[in-house]
Amino acid sequence: MDFPAPIPDTPLCVVGDVHGCLSVLEDLLQKVPQDHQIILVGDYIDRGEQSADVLRYLSMETSITCLMGNHEDMLLRFLEDPGREGGRWIRNGGLQTLASFGIRGVRPQMTLEELTSCRDQLHAAMGDHLISWIGGLATSVLSGNILVAHAGADPFTVPEAQSRDVLIWGHPDFLYTARRDGIWVVHGHTIVQEAGAKHGRIAVDTGAYATGVLSAVCLSEREISVISVKV
Repeated sequence: MDFPAPIPDTPLCVVGDVHGCLSVLEDLLQKVPQDHQIILVGDYIDRGEQSADVLRYLSMETSITCLMGNHEDMLLRFLEDPGREGGRWIRNGGLQTLASFGIRGVRPQMTLEELTSCRDQLHAAMGDHLISWIGGLATSVLSGNILVAHAGADPFTVPEAQSRDVLIWGHPDFLYTARRDGIWVVHGHTIVQEAGAKHGRIAVDTGAYATGVLSAVCLSEREISVISVKV
């Protein structure tokens, strides 16, 4: 179908996956037009070395809307059940997050006792306020005909009925099936070479932790524009 132009209720700037890259995030935020609402699509932690600093910074920035990513979800699951969830999280970047909170000696394979000790150290280092902030993150924002979510959306389901897991972890048909309701989906989660809009999807994750490039897409009634900053 021919999509209508993506027009938010108010101007938006949606920032891709940060993954522990605080310095480049700070540089990018300085370039956002002042009249734009800033939304971050999640995955603030893991893989990058400044994960703890990113969380502390964002939790204090009340003017920024932060959404839940699958890496935040993995961290919360680890805090709840370290024996079951620890291995997957640590293998997928949790090692760097733990190190950023000063927790050393972590390995991909650890005993239940070691994982529980690691969880307890992380809980103490983060504190209840930061953990609660992560747990309270929204999973999506709907503005005009634009849905913002970390991993995309079910193309067959209206924005208001999307499941939490789909918004955070993705849907198998999202990248291959166009929506038929005129809703544009702005998302991270899947790394692209350049941020851009295509077939009702606007991808903003340019793999900051690996490429050194953090990107954002600004949307208004007038235009779509891309901001990219490189370390």
